[in-house]
Amino acid sequence: MTEPLSTALAGLAWIALLGLATWVASLLRHDASLIDRVWGPCIGGAGCVYLALQPAPGARGLAMVALGAAWALRLAAFITWRNWGHGEDRRYQEIRARNQPHFDWRSLYLVFGLQMLLAWIVSAPFFAGVRSDAPLGPLDIAGLALAAFGIVFEAVGDAQMARFKADPANRGQVMDRGLWRYTRHPNYFGEACLWWGLWCVALAGAGWAAAWTVVSPLLMTVLLLRVSGVALQEKDMAERRPAYRDYIARTNAFVPGPPRRS
Repeated sequence: MTEPLSTALAGLAWIALLGLATWVASLLRHDASLIDRVWGPCIGGAGCVYLALQPAPGARGLAMVALGAAWALRLAAFITWRNWGHGEDRRYQEIRARNQPHFDWRSLYLVFGLQMLLAWIVSAPFFAGVRSDAPLGPLDIAGLALAAFGIVFEAVGDAQMARFKADPANRGQVMDRGLWRYTRHPNYFGEACLWWGLWCVALAGAGWAAAWTVVSPLLMTVLLLRVSGVALQEKDMAERRPAYRDYIARTNAFVPGPPRRS
């Protein structure tokens, strides 16, 4: 077994162990949405594993993994706090209803196995970046800046939404303030910036040998736009809140921009 393969499999092993432990917890709590709480630690933890297995980690790897760990811890804490005491998320309740009987066992591959595989793929820039000992250059700086911007943008968007929902006067209203005035999904846009920035850093360190890791930001962008992010959430919101349709008409879905006349 070659060293790169051993390193990659070690990252997968971390993700699998954390995912399986969470699956067991989901059986006890009847809550498959627990997987959302460990999505960040699965990916950020894999980055830490890749870095730990390098004999002499360089500045590039340390910077990438530090950003990844900060993102993972912030996201895990936020999702845990947001969902605490609310039971299984509505999206997972629908998946559960569609896959009866024996969903608890089916969730091992339908929910947890799938997300563990996706998390391993998304961790690819860490795998390529931490193995490079090339000096930092302009593309590294640009990528790290974009990744840091994405983390902050996502965190600010989440904080603004949490504060909005905490005010009883806003019940039933549409959040269109702060960053949400310029994009309907600042948290998703920030997340995409993080992964495109980390891919740039990996590319700067390993050149075309790391080009394949573009699968990470591409996959994350597709998930955010077409699968579990914008498309799924907006279908639900438009059905439950007619005012959201006006918000859609005047506000960009993803990339921030000035509001339009509705």
